[in-house]
Amino acid sequence: MAAIPPTPTDRQRSCDLRRKQVPWALPLGLLLLVTLPELAAGAADHHEASLECRLGQGPWQPCRMQVQDVGLRWELQIGSRRIGFRHGGDGAVHMRLSAGGWRPVAATWQPDASLCWDGVCARGSIPLD
Repeated sequence: MAAIPPTPTDRQRSCDLRRKQVPWALPLGLLLLVTLPELAAGAADHHEASLECRLGQGPWQPCRMQVQDVGLRWELQIGSRRIGFRHGGDGAVHMRLSAGGWRPVAATWQPDASLCWDGVCARGSIPLD
């Protein structure tokens, strides 16, 4: 069955609707074009949290967690020490002490609600997910 071509009146209405949409659609489109990349970049930016950390059996001390990619890459700043972590999504977590190499670590929750990675522990509002 052949399609019935639109009547000139339908075409005119279609053009009228497009003209009416342009005054608000164009500025909205431009606003989204400019703002969405900034919002996406802001969401991907570092998240930081103030926590308490300890190394081995040492004392709890203030520290900062900087999250580069939630649940995948983060760092702990404990005093002058920076400790990096990465999670490959396969359950394995790797840790790098200062400028050393990456090594696999076991992540364990402790009875005091701290999260430890082979002797490096953090407690507080940990932003890992």
